[in-house]
Amino acid sequence: MTKDQIYSLPQRRVGDFTFDDAVADVFPDMIARSVPGYASILSMIEQLSSRFILPNTNVYDLGCSLGAATLLMQPQAPPDCILHAIDNAPAMVERLRSIVNAQPPSGCRIQVHEADICEFALDHASFVVINLTLQFVPIEDRTALMQSVFDALIPGGALLLSEKICFEDPLQQALLTDLHHDFKRAHGYSDLEIAQKRTALENRLLPETTDSHVARLRDVGFGCVAPWFQCFNFVSVLAVKSEQPT
Repeated sequence: MTKDQIYSLPQRRVGDFTFDDAVADVFPDMIARSVPGYASILSMIEQLSSRFILPNTNVYDLGCSLGAATLLMQPQAPPDCILHAIDNAPAMVERLRSIVNAQPPSGCRIQVHEADICEFALDHASFVVINLTLQFVPIEDRTALMQSVFDALIPGGALLLSEKICFEDPLQQALLTDLHHDFKRAHGYSDLEIAQKRTALENRLLPETTDSHVARLRDVGFGCVAPWFQCFNFVSVLAVKSEQPT
């Protein structure tokens, strides 16, 4: 695993964060050291896959990056499923295709797509993962994407949504931000790295409150919306489509 040192040196001007070759090179280290609870979320994606993925359905990893969730879901999926890994960053897609092509053929088929998840057609899905991705989608496009996911899911199908969140209470926002920064320091990031990355993400990562995410999921039709995990300012929510029409 290559160590993330992208923001270790002072930059005269910190540009917007992009998922380019430099980020793709260090992404596993970056996300493990930046997102508290990331390993726990991946573990639950694997467990939930075995519960929700059904034969002869599609599975989607929307905003798949290097395919951490995709590769955990594949062994849980019946051979007649198709697992679609979708990302709009060419650097991520290129590396994931290399990873998938290097694997011995086994389990369900993985199709890697370079595409905008807001425009990609979804259909006959039993399980959809959006893991730390919606936060990079323009807020005005998020409801339409959630509606597309809901409409594509079969009855009983599920969405796993993980996000960085914000808080309405300024004191709570300040506390959880400080705790997140402490987490980064404990994992080897300097104050300079934390500050420069925060600047880079300022216009790219747009968090919402947990209540906003839950309300949106209910509004598009999910019968059961269960926030199941929170660590500082990161949450994960499981939303299940009702077996019977409401």
